[in-house]
Amino acid sequence: MLAVDLVRHLRYFIVVAEELHFGNAAIRLGIAQPPLSQRIKRLEQELGVRLFDRSARQVRLTGAGRLLLTEAREIVIRVDRLHELARHGEDSVLKVGVPPDLAAAVIAALVAGFRETRPEVRLAPAEIWTADQVAALTDGTIDVGIVRHPVTAPGLHFGRLLTQSQGVLLAADHPLARGGELHLADLAGQELLLPPREGEPGLYAEVLVECRRHGYVPAQVHEGAGLGLVLAGAAVAFGPREEVPGLAWRPLLGSPIALRFSTAWRAATDAVTGFSAVAVRTLKERAGMADEGATPARRVSRRPGSLA
Repeated sequence: MLAVDLVRHLRYFIVVAEELHFGNAAIRLGIAQPPLSQRIKRLEQELGVRLFDRSARQVRLTGAGRLLLTEAREIVIRVDRLHELARHGEDSVLKVGVPPDLAAAVIAALVAGFRETRPEVRLAPAEIWTADQVAALTDGTIDVGIVRHPVTAPGLHFGRLLTQSQGVLLAADHPLARGGELHLADLAGQELLLPPREGEPGLYAEVLVECRRHGYVPAQVHEGAGLGLVLAGAAVAFGPREEVPGLAWRPLLGSPIALRFSTAWRAATDAVTGFSAVAVRTLKERAGMADEGATPARRVSRRPGSLA
């Protein structure tokens, strides 16, 4: 097991040891319970000891688990201290997580906007889905991220919540491509493209619930960030208004699908709070987002299949 993986597994172990409940620990960490159980099992295999006594009714630390808990906390504190020292030694870099389907133009605007306010700090964006951002923020791999809601991560802090209304993206020659507003029920029989469930579990579940509530049960759900299936006429997708050859965009009656975004961080620094402010402004101006409950601003045409 790599050292970085070992530290991450120790963080998971500490949370399970504090909760003595895998379900509660998974919620606190913002991950699913089965992967958490697998990571604890892998840590036990790596160390060659059983850390928990598990039964149908309760989870208890073994003697080895109690001994490890004290050491694990010390190791994590020291690793956090090393990260802090490294950040002080590399104050010129701010590591940022962004959704993989965030448009290049929006990322460029984020970089440029942040450079104007903090020219001494270099922004280092990495394309990471929300679930992986939560883990990366927890273990210090990134300093701040742009995440989709709903997301549960008690150890993190979140910035201002923004919403982005979604319409329907279809192939230009699709039978539903012409006309005005569509009702979600009009999509009956259509296959749907969504971001991957593993990377965006909250969004994935919330969108499908809203679709079914309005009478649309996708014939099949595809997962991915590209729009190849939509361009080929094999699926539809939800997204902000786009104008691109081969694609059409139709508004949804009542705007039932709206995605929610915010920045997220574990430790607040001047650079992190500065980026959060720039991100709110940029996402409003370049991605058509608005404060939750406000009317979204009108947008110009941007790249397809993106949050631009």
